[in-house]
Amino acid sequence: MNRNHSLLGLVNKLAQDFDLSQVELDAVLALPFNIREYPANAEILREGDRPSQCCYLVEGFLSRHKYVREGTRQIMSFHFPGDIPDLHSIHLAHADHYLGTLTPTTVAFIGHAAIRDLTVEYPRLAACFWRETLIDAAIFREWIINIGRRQAPGRIAHLFCEQVVRMKQVGLADETGFPSFLTQTQIGDATGLSVVHVNRTLQQMRRDGIIGPGGDRVEILDWGKLVEVGGFDADYLHLRKDIRSPAEAHGNMNSTLRERRGRLGQSPGPG
Repeated sequence: MNRNHSLLGLVNKLAQDFDLSQVELDAVLALPFNIREYPANAEILREGDRPSQCCYLVEGFLSRHKYVREGTRQIMSFHFPGDIPDLHSIHLAHADHYLGTLTPTTVAFIGHAAIRDLTVEYPRLAACFWRETLIDAAIFREWIINIGRRQAPGRIAHLFCEQVVRMKQVGLADETGFPSFLTQTQIGDATGLSVVHVNRTLQQMRRDGIIGPGGDRVEILDWGKLVEVGGFDADYLHLRKDIRSPAEAHGNMNSTLRERRGRLGQSPGPG
């Protein structure tokens, strides 16, 4: 990773919904930061920590999670390149959850003081950062609904839909699939399901021709059906206008998906 390019993803993200000036963009790129690389399954932030810097995700995937007394884990959100998952730590004295890596990950640590100074000098950038924390809160609300009110197929389908739409913004996914960065245990920790239940549900989704057989990419064979099963509506993600809605994407992808299923000849079996 070229150090000079490390914050470009952050600039692109902030500029999606605000018409930022070149001066404002340059000010973000000029933020001081320290790059650090982590292996998979490492904890970047622990509950009770008192951080003095924010973690900007350059490459890889992160999860926000907590542990209950019995030792089990609840994943509360996933984070992709361009995210600052602990932006709220600027205003909170200590961390109330864990932040960990799911894959080998590169992060840029930006000091709280530098971000505070930036937002004081450039109020529109303060609005950009505030908006990011509000979208985080909207995702939390949707996850509560997902775990509390949907059945297992709906929970997993909704989770996959969200990953597609969010990763699509940074060029890592589209309606045909996304990188397979989660284990079945991690899917269970995010959806409140046992590993056995996750496995059975994924097998059924493959038999139904919704997803492919697995591998290093989650292949989506029927995006419209995935959206339907998950009851997915991307409004809560508050995307910029040029990101297509699931319904629009479904319409445009129909012919491609039919052609792919025709080449396969039949729905894939359990993998």
